[in-house]
Amino acid sequence: MNPEFEALDYERFRPCLVANARLERLHDGMRWAEGPVYFADGDFLLWSDIPNNRIMKWTEGAGVTVYRAPSHHANGNTRDRQGRLITCESGSRRMTRTEYDGSITVLVDNYQGKRLNSPNDVVVKSDDTIWFTDPDYGILSDYTGTKAPSEIGVNHLFRFDPKSGELTPVISTMQKPNGLAFSPDERVLYVADTSLSHSQTGHHHIMAWDVLDGRTASNPRVFAVVSPGMSDGFRVDQDGNIWTSAGDGVHCYGPDGVLIGKIRFPEVTTNLTFGGPKRNRLFVTTASCVYAVYVGQKGAQYP
Repeated sequence: MNPEFEALDYERFRPCLVANARLERLHDGMRWAEGPVYFADGDFLLWSDIPNNRIMKWTEGAGVTVYRAPSHHANGNTRDRQGRLITCESGSRRMTRTEYDGSITVLVDNYQGKRLNSPNDVVVKSDDTIWFTDPDYGILSDYTGTKAPSEIGVNHLFRFDPKSGELTPVISTMQKPNGLAFSPDERVLYVADTSLSHSQTGHHHIMAWDVLDGRTASNPRVFAVVSPGMSDGFRVDQDGNIWTSAGDGVHCYGPDGVLIGKIRFPEVTTNLTFGGPKRNRLFVTTASCVYAVYVGQKGAQYP
């Protein structure tokens, strides 16, 4: 088995791996890479280089180019069910959609007339609603956004309906909500709290919430405590395992919250996504690089 792979529960983690797969470094030189999203129809990957205020593009066989600059300090990215790019922009404190012709539509930039904090990470549910976290990271300094006071005063997780334009807080009790993902059946919503980043008594765990009526979340419980590091971003595979960023690489948790294995990386990881024609290639952003590694699992159907 590849020395970067560490099986903590061999029977459960071994089927998740390709034994002779290797870590492939696709690009380096970023200041803080985030928000990877894969486009199967073009066989390319986009990701955010937040402090450098740009979105980068890697295409199989063609290398890396700048996709968008300036990007308004873009952070998390995903695709909607129509294949369009959805982007959280920390600098402009808004969430946007890139249309088929390349034009940009502002989906939401305020709640009840007050500017959002700094949209961070985002997923799209099968009913086309967009769920995103809005912590204050992008307004705490000028490094990944623009330093400013919070107008809302709360770090929400929001549900946005692009059909009606309705923006609704779903979770308002987490200190710094960050990465998020649904279980494959969308009955459970997983949300990371990374408040340890700015408080010695903060959290570094993933919470699980039951999704009711496709709109609300209830029954919060700690799904997993991530250590070392924090769960900045994560995705779920088709069997419900959670693959998350951590301080020493990527951690894989079973649906029961048990840590079953790790893939070790040379620096702290920040986010990841499944891609490739078969959705079995894990693309991982780290602080300064982007990597890829084939795994034995496929990502859940949503982007």
